[in-house]
Amino acid sequence: MNLFVSFMRTVVPIVAGLVLTLLVRIGVTFDSTAVASVVTAVLTGAYYTVFRLLETLAAKIHNHALATIAGILLGWATPPDYPDTAAAGTA
Repeated sequence: MNLFVSFMRTVVPIVAGLVLTLLVRIGVTFDSTAVASVVTAVLTGAYYTVFRLLETLAAKIHNHALATIAGILLGWATPPDYPDTAAAGTA
């Protein structure tokens, strides 16, 4: 499992949505709605990062209960498992 890849697969769409929202507002001063959008994106990224790192740490220290709780707070009790496509192609 690649923690950086799973992080990027979550954060990049959030940032892309924020950039698209801000592009629509070019030329418009930043009001409370625009600020709320930025704060939402930052808090969402921070929430994901904290619980994903906690889940990874729990797996390393073999604390299944903590990993499960962190996973549930991310929406699924177990972390994503990406198949190794290089190994699958040689089999």
